[in-house]
Amino acid sequence: MQLARTASGETLTAPTAPADDASEAAAMAQWQHRLREYRQPDARRATWQLVTTIGSYVGAWVAMWFALAVSWWLAVPLAVLTGGVMVRVFILFHDCGHGSFFASRRANDFWGVVTGWLTLTPYQQWRTEHAVHHGAAGDLDRRGIGDIWTMTVKEYDEASPWRRLSYRIQRSPVVLFGVAPFVLFLVMQRVARRDASPSERASVRWMNVAVAATAVGLAWAFGLVPYLILQAIVLLVAGASGIGLFYLQHQFEDAYWDRGAEWNYAAAALQGSSYLRLPRVLQWFSGNIGFHHIHHLNPRIPNYHLQRCHESEPAFQTVRPLSVRGMLRALHLRLWHEPTRKLVSFRQARRLQRQRAAG
Repeated sequence: MQLARTASGETLTAPTAPADDASEAAAMAQWQHRLREYRQPDARRATWQLVTTIGSYVGAWVAMWFALAVSWWLAVPLAVLTGGVMVRVFILFHDCGHGSFFASRRANDFWGVVTGWLTLTPYQQWRTEHAVHHGAAGDLDRRGIGDIWTMTVKEYDEASPWRRLSYRIQRSPVVLFGVAPFVLFLVMQRVARRDASPSERASVRWMNVAVAATAVGLAWAFGLVPYLILQAIVLLVAGASGIGLFYLQHQFEDAYWDRGAEWNYAAAALQGSSYLRLPRVLQWFSGNIGFHHIHHLNPRIPNYHLQRCHESEPAFQTVRPLSVRGMLRALHLRLWHEPTRKLVSFRQARRLQRQRAAG
């Protein structure tokens, strides 16, 4: 029995799976049993990642402070580097939110708050939103929380002109990778959701206090204008990189989307999450998140076990990475076409609609 298709269209089959589709749950349980050894947190590796990653991030800010006394030509490249390290800090934050980084929940929560402070993100609220993303990724009936908003071709055609223009603007590369990072860090993460719990609201308030105090301290140390310039570069690099990774992990031609009644968790994980094979240096900065198909299949696997899991499981060897061509193509795909089950560009959507009208 086929459990799910991968992003490349390959099939992954559960071990000793029964022949009927009614056994999906049992097949999924077999997968989770098969992956159980990779779920075990390693305190030594987690601690080493914290030391090297947070140390690199703090060290990069110190280096920028010294570089300003020499030249902006030195400080700006360091700000770009700092933005890259911030992405890795966020991956550690992300693992804490899944409860996978340490075995101890208290340790995960403590370091989740610390890394959330460094990435300007309230830990408890983000953890809730991200859990919704994992529980609903690829479900057309549960879009809107923790994802990049995606309309179907039908929804787009039936929308008002203003709604279509708004959607086009939101999905443009300039907005997604140039404006959205600042909106995300400086606006969205500073405000609690309407349905947030009291503890989530408190986490947002206290994080805002911590972020404001840090900004005041850094502005005093660097000078207001230099700090604002360098912080803007760091946020732009980190935000654009993070959004770019998230986009490519779920927005590609053969991604998985389905309606609630037909939606399947395993299919959404394996078919709706891409495998990005990155150079070693980028793999370090991105904290192995390129192995996203495995992460969505079992989010309790910490980042430092994802590569070993991918390389050790024969079933995952059939998964082809999203190619560079596929990545570039994905940046132009905007709408989900339900009849063909493909993500398409605006131009493709118009052509498909004309073909349908012509009969």
